[in-house]
Amino acid sequence: MIERILEKTILKKLNKGKVIILMGARQTGKTTLLKNLCNKYKHPLWLDADEPEVKSVLESASVASLKRLFKSKDVVIIDEAQRVKNIGIKLKLCADHIPDIQVIATGSSSFELANEVNEPLTGRKWEYQLHPLSYTEMVTNTDLISERSLLQERMIFGYYPEVVNAEKESIPILKSLSDSFLYKDILMWDKIKKPDKVLKLLQALAFQIGNQVSYHELGQIVSLNNETVEKYLVLLEQSYIIFRLPSFSRNLRNELKSSRKIYFYDNGIRNALIANYNSLDMRQDVGALWENFLMAERRKYLDYKQITCNKFFWRNHAQNEIDYIEERNGAIYAYEFKWSEKAKTKFATAFVDTYNPKEMNIISKNNFEDFIFMD
Repeated sequence: MIERILEKTILKKLNKGKVIILMGARQTGKTTLLKNLCNKYKHPLWLDADEPEVKSVLESASVASLKRLFKSKDVVIIDEAQRVKNIGIKLKLCADHIPDIQVIATGSSSFELANEVNEPLTGRKWEYQLHPLSYTEMVTNTDLISERSLLQERMIFGYYPEVVNAEKESIPILKSLSDSFLYKDILMWDKIKKPDKVLKLLQALAFQIGNQVSYHELGQIVSLNNETVEKYLVLLEQSYIIFRLPSFSRNLRNELKSSRKIYFYDNGIRNALIANYNSLDMRQDVGALWENFLMAERRKYLDYKQITCNKFFWRNHAQNEIDYIEERNGAIYAYEFKWSEKAKTKFATAFVDTYNPKEMNIISKNNFEDFIFMD
């Protein structure tokens, strides 16, 4: 089994009197991770909230009935907890009245679970996001040279555990995920009136990674108004399929202030949406794939290392651009992504003169591990 970085983090938080919330897209390995944690306990209880009986019991639970349900258990897992109405209140009861039992709740859609637990569990929870497998986790599982040799394959098929563990079945697995399974929570939500538009929107986004996106343009492509496009994008982001990157601006007149880029958490899902599994030497989008790969891996790095920073890209009306910017502790760090080691890059003078970045780095195949590897 591939060792997950987040498992060590969660282990340190067990039995501290707080509920643990584990978020992440479907099929990223939440169940596997938690079953491994359960093995460290003598009396675990696993509750799958997708089961109607479990859902019903939890929704009607009082402190007394929860104590009966959890009697003689030392850890309780509530899987797909977003299915349970008022789950935040139920978890608060657990934290306040049954603190000796470690409760862990999982969810695959933050628009349902996070909204439920944030207020009731203030000061009573640890919350984490599990991503698809990372480059670091795969190096730990095999070795650096082996994983480096698979870099191009990872850029095409991605890091979903099932894909990594069944390489010969990568395409049908990705097709199954991208067709609907990953979006199950969104498609079940009663406010989605046109679920086919969600998939069309994702396909449109897949062709635009690394580029600025316009809600108006996306709306024209999928025949939706701007407000609906933005609502769907928020839901896709809260289901951990995509993430948005805003533009950096300090209100200078020539900067683009309302632009944004959109990336996929996994290259394989992106490629499945456009049914393109060609090798890199047959593709026109290698630069975009490289940028998406680095952005997704950097996000894993920041989350797992628990580094807080503001994240942006920068562009002005003169078409000068910086691929990625982090603002940490008041300092600016600028990054340019180049697949070709021979590509020459000069950081825009307008940006450098105005913001005086602490560091400027070009990330290529030669040094990308410095950018994403978690020692």
